[in-house]
Formats: sequence, C-alpha cells, structure tokens
Amino acid sequence: MYDCIVVGSGPSGGSASYHLAKRGRSVLLLEKESLPRHKPCSGGVSPIVQEWFDFDFSPAVSLKINKICYTWQMGDPEIIALEAKEPVWMVRRDIFDHYLVQQAQKLGVELRDRTSVLGIEWKSDRWLVKTEHDIFEAKYVIAADGAKGSMAKWLGFKERKRRMGVALEAEALHSSLDLDTIYFDFGSVQNGYIWNCPKADGYSIGAGTFIGGEKQNLKELGADYAQKYGIDITSIKQFDHPICPWDGNQPLHTQNALLTGESACMVDPFTAEGIRPSLLTGMLAGQAIDEAIAGNIDALKQYTLKVQEEWGEDMVWAKRIANIFYRIPSFGYKMGVKRPSASQRMGKILCGEMRYRDVAGAAVKRLTKGLIGMN
Repeated sequence: MYDCIVVGSGPSGGSASYHLAKRGRSVLLLEKESLPRHKPCSGGVSPIVQEWFDFDFSPAVSLKINKICYTWQMGDPEIIALEAKEPVWMVRRDIFDHYLVQQAQKLGVELRDRTSVLGIEWKSDRWLVKTEHDIFEAKYVIAADGAKGSMAKWLGFKERKRRMGVALEAEALHSSLDLDTIYFDFGSVQNGYIWNCPKADGYSIGAGTFIGGEKQNLKELGADYAQKYGIDITSIKQFDHPICPWDGNQPLHTQNALLTGESACMVDPFTAEGIRPSLLTGMLAGQAIDEAIAGNIDALKQYTLKVQEEWGEDMVWAKRIANIFYRIPSFGYKMGVKRPSASQRMGKILCGEMRYRDVAGAAVKRLTKGLIGMN
C-alpha cells in the first residue's frame, strides 16, 4: 500500500515522485519502457526549473544556448543573441529524464520500469493499479503517461486534443550549424514550424503543427530541412509523436487522482514547450497529494486552480498569439520575429524571465491592428 503510484517516468512523473518522496511519502513509479529510454524531443529547457529542485541539473544538460536563428522558408534570417541571465538548456531526454528519476530513487522512490499499466480501479478507499504480473495499491495516483497514455481516459477525463509532430535525431554528424544556436524555420510547415536544436553530440530536428495542417508530410519536410543544412539523414530514424497543446483550463483532479504534464495538456500552444510545464505540474501535484494525505480535503481542487494560475493564465495569451501568427505566418514573421524587441522578449519567455501575460496584450493588439490594416 503506497501513498501514491505515479504512472509515467517523464519529466512530470519524475518531478512528482521526487517532490512526494522529499516530503517522506511512499511512492511507486511505473514506466512501460526500460530506462533510460529514448524520447524524440527538441530538448529545450528553461533554466528557471532549477529553482524548483534542490539538486544540480548540470550533469543532465548537454549544451547551453545563447542565440536563436529564425528563418522564413530557409531565408530572411534573423539572429537574436539572448540577453537572459542564464542560457536555455538543451538536453537529451533519455539522459535528463533518467537523471531526474535517479534523484527521486535516492529519496526512496521505488521504480518499476518495463511495467505497463493495463487498467485501474477505485475500490473503497484506494486505487488498484493493474499490471501484467501484479496489482498495486495506493491512496492516490498521478497520471503522467503523456500524450499517448490511457490514464486520463481511465480516470474519466474528456478526450485530449492531439496534434502531430515528427522528430529526427541526428547524432555527431557534420553540419554547417553552430552548436550555440537554436534554429526555427517558419513558412515551410503549414500552421507550425520546423526546429533544429543542437546537442553536444548531434541535432534534434523536428516539425509540428498547432492549429491544423496534420495532413502534411512532416517527415518529408523535416528530412528536406535537414539536408539543406548538410545533415545526412539516410541512417536516421524518424519518430511521429503526438503533442497535447493547452486548449483551455479544465479540471485536472478527480477521486484521489491528478493529471500532470502532457496528460494534462500542458504544452505551450505557441512554442510547443513541454518540459518546463511538466516539471512544474509534477512539483505542484507532489505538493498537493502530500497536503491531501495530511488532511487537506481541498488539496486536489487547489492543484487544478494553482496550475491554472501558474500556467493556464499565460497559455490563454500564448493561444491567442498562436491563432493569429500561424494563420498568417508571413505577417507574423514580419511583425513579430523581425522586430528585435519582440524576439528578445520571446527569448526571455523561453528562459523563464518573462511571462506571456507581461507582454502578450500589446503583441496581440499590434498583430490585430496590422491585420486590419491589410484588409
């Protein structure tokens, strides 16, 4: 009988497990894959996440980035030197996620990888979590099994809206790219963008859509993009992976259970940033369940409200910007990306030093005014 069973060992599951164990709670962490496991991802992390943990993430950080290069259909570049206090981290997800889990294990978290959850059942005063060989019991569960997981559905939450993304992992291959720069290309993908994010030993290249456009061949677009930078992709695997962008505030709690990370649709609908909100919701979920065990009957409800306040309020603005930018991206590129002040503010948002709510009102007003002027 555990205090909590966490399903999924990505950033939100690792974070929730760590913060629960830090408070002396017994935690079982279930993961269907064998750790460390590969996860296609751009790997960009806001350095502000270090403030939420009392151990050093440096061993799990591949590179630190202080420049962003934007292009429009591979041309018209705009290079921005970030003026942030701390550069953006670039991580490999197999290393980063496993490192976080290892810190949780040091605090007593019990890990069972290669263990798929087949179903759950609420029985009297506890959850029964069924796997192939065992049935585990816990007072609380956390669904941290991501965009493709089943926990949210089993817990009775509405179907998550998913968008398609594709990622390439190119390791230690020759390229003309600088390793201190993140690359974003707009206009080549409808309703989205292509990225190229360097790691110490290679590149993560991917494409994603945000407000439609799923019928595009994202694999082909990503491959063409890589070849233009001299990256040989003949031996590289491509991974389709759905993402769950934030799509409005919704309940994230139910009977002795919480949703975190992509299970809770925490992905930024403008940039597709997902690691920071996953770590944040994991931390807040761990705190909430600790308080619930201690007797706070409103702790889980307060978790939903806190996530809405800490992340949802900003995502309202991110979604508004995305709806304008991705519908008329050439205009958005001209009015947003090509304005150095706007790009600097976006860089500060990525680094966690600014929030959408601080600047987005003026940005939406400027974009809307420009659109009206075009008609």
